[in-house]
Amino acid sequence: MPGRGDLAEAIRYALEGRGGLPRFLWDGRIDLDTNAVERAIRPIALSRKNALFARSDEGGEHGATVASLIETRKLNGVDPQTYLADLLTHLVEGWPQSRIDELMPWH
Repeated sequence: MPGRGDLAEAIRYALEGRGGLPRFLWDGRIDLDTNAVERAIRPIALSRKNALFARSDEGGEHGATVASLIETRKLNGVDPQTYLADLLTHLVEGWPQSRIDELMPWH
């Protein structure tokens, strides 16, 4: 088989990307596709043009962090508004830095 061509390229691609394949086969919790993730990030992609308020790279990073927290909570079946209100209340009341992981969206 020649080293160039569509078939050779497809085989190389499959062999190089096989790192995740065994994980997918052995863990039934892993979805075959990324549809859930793509649906979750769609609002972020659609609001990109409306994110001009960020004014800086740092502001954009903060906005992306908040969006990630909201979407992660949605995926875990928790109302994002309730989560954010609870999160901010804990932080304002002096939640210890050593226990910050307990406030992460997947808990």
